[in-house]
Amino acid sequence: MNPDWKELDQQVTVSGQIRPEDVPHIAAAGYRVIVCNRPDGEEAGQPDWDEIATACRHNGVTPKYVPLADRSPTDYAVNSFGAVMRETEGKVFAYCRSGARCQAIWNAVKSRQAAGAL
Repeated sequence: MNPDWKELDQQVTVSGQIRPEDVPHIAAAGYRVIVCNRPDGEEAGQPDWDEIATACRHNGVTPKYVPLADRSPTDYAVNSFGAVMRETEGKVFAYCRSGARCQAIWNAVKSRQAAGAL
């Protein structure tokens, strides 16, 4: 596993910003879905979501865009990420600027699941 990736559980791994050329490596590692939790244009030089999504489609990975402006998970982000986790048979790779937002959303999903609310 790439040292910049953080495995949260057997299904979900998070990381900081990826580039289109990273997608083949993510696909080769067995990930079926890539989730972007970062809004486009947040930082100069950041690849647009469309570039990542195109690379996903070319590599047999399902792209999902669930942007979050900060580390406070919205209901939309939690519900969307939870749905990706439920509906994906296999591994999910999520990224944002540093991986922190992805982990915050994952924590919120796990908390709601434990409470029977998701």
